[in-house]
Amino acid sequence: MFSGDPARETILWAALLRAGPGAVLSHQTAAERHGLIDEPSPIISITVPVSRHPAQVKIPGIVIHRSDAILRTAHPAMLPPCTRVEDTVLDLIQAARTFDDAYAWICRAIGRRRTTAERIRLAMDARKRMRWRREIEVALGDAEGGALSVLEYRYVYRVERPHGLPVARRQARIRQGTGNRYLDNLYEGYAVCVEVDGTAAHPADEQWRDKRRDNANAVSGLVTLRFGLLDLGDRRCQTASAVATLLGRHGWAGSLRACGRDGCAGVLP
Repeated sequence: MFSGDPARETILWAALLRAGPGAVLSHQTAAERHGLIDEPSPIISITVPVSRHPAQVKIPGIVIHRSDAILRTAHPAMLPPCTRVEDTVLDLIQAARTFDDAYAWICRAIGRRRTTAERIRLAMDARKRMRWRREIEVALGDAEGGALSVLEYRYVYRVERPHGLPVARRQARIRQGTGNRYLDNLYEGYAVCVEVDGTAAHPADEQWRDKRRDNANAVSGLVTLRFGLLDLGDRRCQTASAVATLLGRHGWAGSLRACGRDGCAGVLP
């Protein structure tokens, strides 16, 4: 059940009636209804059966999509009529500007417990055409394993895997005196964790929260490396080298390898 401003529902119903028979809310507007976004988009997205052409008549504030699978992708019970959450995610992936943007929708849907990787996978299997199909298959496995943010995805695909680092446990739960804590990437057996931050500079209260977490890790015997956006971008090879160096000091016998990127030597400093 979804609650909200009745005025918004009135607007959505009016838009659907204007679009005609078989119309359902989709894309960003369906994401709003499923709780995947927090603020409604000023543009209402609607999908209609492929046999209909309401887009030939311009409807202000409404974007019309057409689909030959509307009976399969429409939610069986939601009102106003809306695409299923899994198909909403796949529609938004199709419209995404980059794969990072696409992965963000996967993270949001699974992280907010609106669906599962398996349900998205099944919905994708039912589609003849799907942008980034192979990449999404792999990404769903990573999201299922706990990589539930774009930065965690970048760490896995730009730092850990291409440089031959061992596989960390994602969103690893550890017990501390104040309760459970979750670590982005825990290298079990080496007492090393890697945390990724989405902004270059947190507000003061968040900075102290991160420091308290790092201190708590140190007290429990874990060494924390913390990286930001730039460390997972242009500086990703240096990041891999830093992680490998620390892992080596803690007993990792593996070797850092070159990722194939220009300037990546694949050797420890």
